[in-house]
Amino acid sequence: MKEFEAKREIIAFFRNKRDKFISGEDISDSLGFSRASVWKYIKKLREDGYSIEAVPNLGYKLAATPAKMYGYDIASVLKTRKFGKKNIYHYESIDSTNNKAYELAESGEPEGTVVIAENQTQGKGRMGRRWVSPKGTGIYMSLIVRPDAEMDEIPAMTLITAYCIIKAVKDASGLEARMKWPNDVIVNGKKLCGILTEIKAQPDQVNFLVLGIGVNVNTPSSKLPPEGTSIKNECGCEIDRPDLARGILTQFEKGYTRFTNEGFGAIRKECMDCSFTLGKKVKVLEHHRSIEGEAVDIDEKGALIIRTASGEKRRVFSGDVDVLR
Repeated sequence: MKEFEAKREIIAFFRNKRDKFISGEDISDSLGFSRASVWKYIKKLREDGYSIEAVPNLGYKLAATPAKMYGYDIASVLKTRKFGKKNIYHYESIDSTNNKAYELAESGEPEGTVVIAENQTQGKGRMGRRWVSPKGTGIYMSLIVRPDAEMDEIPAMTLITAYCIIKAVKDASGLEARMKWPNDVIVNGKKLCGILTEIKAQPDQVNFLVLGIGVNVNTPSSKLPPEGTSIKNECGCEIDRPDLARGILTQFEKGYTRFTNEGFGAIRKECMDCSFTLGKKVKVLEHHRSIEGEAVDIDEKGALIIRTASGEKRRVFSGDVDVLR
């Protein structure tokens, strides 16, 4: 990751100096790079689309940045300790960020590694569905997580992820999104974000999770399915995708740390407070059976509690949820 780290440090240095010219010597001395390395990486940054002005006797100035989700750029001003701080793999196009993250996790990549792409050709949703991933408009990102948790605690991880995305979306746009159990984030009844959790585990041990996150950020309605929407469609303004990705990673690290230290109970109330599903009549299709009733609770493991017409309470860990009118 030498190039990743060098670009990250140079971009961070430019951002800290804002619109000022910086001498090559200053960059070299401050970051511990040779002058030749500084020039080499500035050339690479220009090839990536960064506009870096150079003026004799003044030095360099970052004039403009490309509308790309480069990992080193996201990491350059990221305040997390683990997630996205060191390893963010960026792809112009990929079949699925989840597929790549799973492959990396199996090869030993550490917790906190992120895979992000401008476009997915085979974006994955739950139950074999496809996640529409128009190029350069959304966030298509997968995180490697290695929790010290029991198998029955894992469903809560999807809810925590949704809650953290809701917070990041509000910070970026002011939108009040809601969580549709178990894995969707919605605004005004339309899907804004989907989460796909894939797991490798043994009977008594979780090896790792891959949390796939797809957010419709600046995606026009013409490129979305009828049930989908985007942040731009809802708030009317263009959203900085790298900045939103930083927000999601920052909020996720906070939520995951609480989960690790205190369990799902520490975040359960917040997840319930932003739920779109609770208090509504629902039909859940789970493993070729359906359950109808009122969604009345989310328990300490993240399961949805449904009270049927007979008064019986049923516990559901996964499934497709339809809200009934």
